[in-house]
Amino acid sequence: MLIEHEARGKLESLIIKNGEITKFEFVQAGVPDFGLNLPLQPLPEYCRVCVRLNPEGESNILIEVWMPLTDWNSNFLGTGNGGHAGTIDRFSLINGIRRGYATANTDMGTSPDPDTLIGKPERWVDFGYRATHLMTVVAKEIIKAFYGRAPKFSYFTGGSTGGQQGLMEAQRYPEDYNGILATAPANNRTHLHIAFIWNWLALTQDPDAGFDEQQAATVTEQILAHYGAEGGCIPGDHFMAQPDQITVNTNIFKDGKLLNDTQIRALEIIYNGPVNPVTGERIFAPVNVHGSERFPLGLSAQSNKDEFAKGFLYLFRWIFGKDFDFTKFDFNHDVDFVDEQLAPILNANSTELQDFKNAGGKIIMLHGTADPIIPYTDSLQYYERVIEAQNGLENTQSFFRYFIIPGLAHVFDGPGVQDIGIGFRATPKDREHDALTALSLWVEEGIAPERLLPVAFKNSSLLNGFLLDEYEYERPVYAYPNQAVYESGDPNNPENYRKEKRIFGDFPKPAPEYLA
Repeated sequence: MLIEHEARGKLESLIIKNGEITKFEFVQAGVPDFGLNLPLQPLPEYCRVCVRLNPEGESNILIEVWMPLTDWNSNFLGTGNGGHAGTIDRFSLINGIRRGYATANTDMGTSPDPDTLIGKPERWVDFGYRATHLMTVVAKEIIKAFYGRAPKFSYFTGGSTGGQQGLMEAQRYPEDYNGILATAPANNRTHLHIAFIWNWLALTQDPDAGFDEQQAATVTEQILAHYGAEGGCIPGDHFMAQPDQITVNTNIFKDGKLLNDTQIRALEIIYNGPVNPVTGERIFAPVNVHGSERFPLGLSAQSNKDEFAKGFLYLFRWIFGKDFDFTKFDFNHDVDFVDEQLAPILNANSTELQDFKNAGGKIIMLHGTADPIIPYTDSLQYYERVIEAQNGLENTQSFFRYFIIPGLAHVFDGPGVQDIGIGFRATPKDREHDALTALSLWVEEGIAPERLLPVAFKNSSLLNGFLLDEYEYERPVYAYPNQAVYESGDPNNPENYRKEKRIFGDFPKPAPEYLA
C-alpha cells in the first residue's frame, strides 16, 4: 500500500494540461461525514485528488478522483451527474469506491447557480461534452501516476444528465470507455427542455390548471383503473409495463368532477406533447408517460411555476438572457434558434456508433416506464434508430442492449422495482441484479446480458435509499425487443414469467429535424 508522502510525490510531478491539482488527501476508513444526516455506510481508506481545469476562456471545470488504497480492482469508473450538475456528485464517487474502482466525477464546468452560464458558450461546451472527456483523460493520468499502472478497463455509469454524458462519450470519444451504462438518458437535450416549457405553460398560465400531489395521484389512479390491464398492469401492481399501448380519453376525469375543466385541458395538451404550430411536426415525445403523473418530478412538481422554471428551464436563459419571458416562447422560430445555438453541443442523438463498436465498446441502456420527467419512449426511439443504422437488431445487440424496466421511476425508486444496482442499497452484485456487474462481465468475459432482475424494497423512501435493507421482491426484464410476460402464481417470483417478443405501438416520435 502506498504511503502518503510517496503518493504525493508521484502526483506533484504530474503535469495536467490547462489545470492543476488543488487538493490531495488520504481519507481514513469510516463513515463519510458530509453534514447531510444520511445513514451512509463505511468506506475503505482512499486517496482523494481534486483538480481544476481551465481549457478555454472562462471555463472552470472541477474534477475529483477517489482511489482506494487497498483492494483496487484495477479498473476505472467515470460517473455522471444530474440536472445542470454544478457540484461534484460525491454519492457516485462513494458508490464507485465501495466497489473497488478508482472513481471520478466532474461538476461539468457549471456551478450551483446555472445562470452563471448565461452568454458563456465555452461553458456550454464544457457541460455538453468537454468536461466529461477531460475528466476521463485526467483521471486516467492520475490513476496511472498513483498506482504506477494504467487501469485495465474503463467504465462509465450515469443516469439522466449522466446518461446523456455516457452516450455522448460513445459518440464523440469512442476510445474513452470500454463499457457505458446509461440510465434514463437526457440525450435529446434541447427538445426535452422545450417539452418542459410546453408542460410548464400548460400547467401555470391559468391558476386553475396546476396539480397538487393528491390531484396528480388521482390522475394516475384513474388511468390505472381504466387502462391498467391494457397497459400491462398485473393485478396488485400500481404501474403499467406498457403504457405506450394505451390512449387516454380525458373524459374519465370528468366523472365525479375529479378535475376541473382547465386541468383536463392542461392534461390534453401535455399528453399530446410539443409540436411546431406552423408545420405540425412533433418536437419531442410527451414528457409525462401515462401512469407516471404522481411520482417525484411529475405533474405536481411541474405545476410549481417558479421552482420548475428555475430548475429546468435554465438552458434557455443561457441564450435568451436571465429576464427571458417564457410565456412568449415561440415553438417555431425559438425552437430553431435554440437548436442552432445548443443542439450541436448538448444533444447526443447521433446513431453513428461504429467507432465505439469497432473499439470493442459495450453499452447497456436502461429506462423505467414510470419515469415522469424523461419518457422512456425517447430512449426507445433512439435505440430503434441505432438498430436501423446498424442494419438490424443482431448487429446492434452485439454491442448495445436496451432494457425497459416496468415500474421504475426516474433512474431509481418508483412504484414497482426501485433499483438495478444504480442506487445505494444492498442490491446483490451479481450479473442479473446489478447492471454495472452485467456490463463488466460483457466487456471482460463476453457474457452478454439477456435478463436482468431489478429489485424492490419494503421501505421505498428516497431518504432511506442509503440503508442496506434486504430487498422485498424482484421482477425479470429482458433485452429489447423481448419482455417478461406474467403467467400465473406469485408475480414477485421471476420464474412465473416467460420471455416473449414485444410488438411496440405507434408511440409518438419526434420529426427527423428534431433528432439532430
